[in-house]
Amino acid sequence: MTDAITRRRPVSDASGTDPWTTPLEPALGSQTVRTLRAVRRIFLSCLWTLLASIPQRILLRRRGAAKIVFARFYWATICRILGLKVTLIGEPAGTIRDGQAVKNGERPIIFVANHSSWLDIAVTGGVLPTVFVAKQQIADWPIIGTLARLGRTIFVSRQRNNTGRELQAMTDRLTNGDNLILFPEGTSTDGTHVLPFMSSFFAVAKPSRVDPTLPTPPSVLIQPVSIVYDRLDGLPVGRARRTALAWYGDMELAPHIWSVTQWRSLGATVILHPPVDPADFPGRKELSGAVQKIVADGVARLHVQPLGASPPVTAPQPVL
Repeated sequence: MTDAITRRRPVSDASGTDPWTTPLEPALGSQTVRTLRAVRRIFLSCLWTLLASIPQRILLRRRGAAKIVFARFYWATICRILGLKVTLIGEPAGTIRDGQAVKNGERPIIFVANHSSWLDIAVTGGVLPTVFVAKQQIADWPIIGTLARLGRTIFVSRQRNNTGRELQAMTDRLTNGDNLILFPEGTSTDGTHVLPFMSSFFAVAKPSRVDPTLPTPPSVLIQPVSIVYDRLDGLPVGRARRTALAWYGDMELAPHIWSVTQWRSLGATVILHPPVDPADFPGRKELSGAVQKIVADGVARLHVQPLGASPPVTAPQPVL
């Protein structure tokens, strides 16, 4: 199996450097219509982000679930602006809770998903009550870094000297009742397969017994999540066009956003698998391997049989 990091889109046969507005995968329709559609969606996304940042800054200073509900509403609205319809199979294993509920025995959920595009953030953020865990570099990205902070994202550097601090940040969120979402492949892929999960991502779910200095998180459940982008302009996505929405390797973000926003409509299917109890596994490697197989099997099932065997449910929109 070829490592997704080494997979690249073919270089254009045209001479010279392609402009960043050149579609990576041409959408249907005339160039003028596609361009106007992309400009409108990018403008509306920026405007909505600017407007939404005001109430979210206020809600972040207050206790309660309003900031979590509003974050879901924000991402669900971004999906609508992009013409992205999310179909949900299954139900979240947990909901919004507070720290007192955790003290009373309720278990926070760690959602674990495959990762093939920046769209994964909008898709999962619109349907799951969760806090994202992202690499530290994202905090410095223009606009996206601000969005991440408003969404209460936990930034991790994956350096050993920061492990304790980052585990403490995740432990604090779980103890306060938040759910987390992880993408343990460690990178985004081309969407055709799921890479092996890194067991280090599961440290917060199954703490080490040999290092008493690290914080001890509350007991959690893990819910595997499979994400597949399966429709473009109302038509099923076959193998030849499966990478149309994937953002991976050394692809630049700006041209990919421009390409995605030109499509008339997009579709994603999300499978929420039954939760897994970390206590049922002897170690992190066994846990990560089992969860990876569940996620990969779900992705493969959606590739062979779109929407799976279960009746699809259109993702509900959060109500304020």
